Amino acid sequence: MFEDTRPAELDASGASDPWGQFRVALPAERLSLLRALRDGSVPVVVNAPDGTAMTVTLWALDTEQGRMNLSVDAHAPQLPAVIDADEAVAVAYLEAVKLQFDLQDFMLVHGAASCALQCRLPDEIYRFQRRHAYRVRTREGHGPQASFRHPSMPEMRVELRVLDVSIGGCALWLPPDVPPLQPGTLVADVHLELDADTRFTSAIGLQHVSAQGAFHGSPGGNGTQGVRVGCEWRGLPPSSERVLQRWIDRTQRRRHLLTLG
Repeated sequence: MFEDTRPAELDASGASDPWGQFRVALPAERLSLLRALRDGSVPVVVNAPDGTAMTVTLWALDTEQGRMNLSVDAHAPQLPAVIDADEAVAVAYLEAVKLQFDLQDFMLVHGAASCALQCRLPDEIYRFQRRHAYRVRTREGHGPQASFRHPSMPEMRVELRVLDVSIGGCALWLPPDVPPLQPGTLVADVHLELDADTRFTSAIGLQHVSAQGAFHGSPGGNGTQGVRVGCEWRGLPPSSERVLQRWIDRTQRRRHLLTLG
């Protein structure tokens, strides 16, 4: 399956709802999005829990019965597994917007010349704006940055400000318009740019996420909302470790001289 058709992981720990801002709340708006998928014959990738995936199109909506029909190939080898699962996650794109919603209660309907997979209208739709990169501007203008593909949405590349750095890891600033990062996740190929001359790549393990709020030193000054993500270096190459150590030593010396002045 292509990375951009994988459903995003929506499980959240705790009582907060970090995905709430991406949920389409109004029924009329959800219906409008479904009609856009139908009218544009937009490909919809259906992902079953066992990993089976197939591409369908939405061709009919029955708002009175709360059902919709998906056009499918009756001979598709993935179809039996999807029907047996009786639930799946659908992913589709409307230009720069990614839509994700659950499908449940499947019924295969045979017509004279076609076949349809019928299911319930989704109770929730999540809408994600696709961007090449999320950029966090700092007061300094050119603060340290970490760049990587979002683990829940691999087609999305994010750029986050690095709040602090040590030889053991770093802390990243996650603004509210970026999908949440879950503790315990391993993120590979993170590109760190600490200054114009200090760059390296490493994997990081997401250790903990602070409570949402404003933090001292956060980008944008006082009142900036977001969360602080604590990260641990994983498999940091010796060459990158030497680069990192030199940067830490150089920064500490510079701050010491500023204190003396």
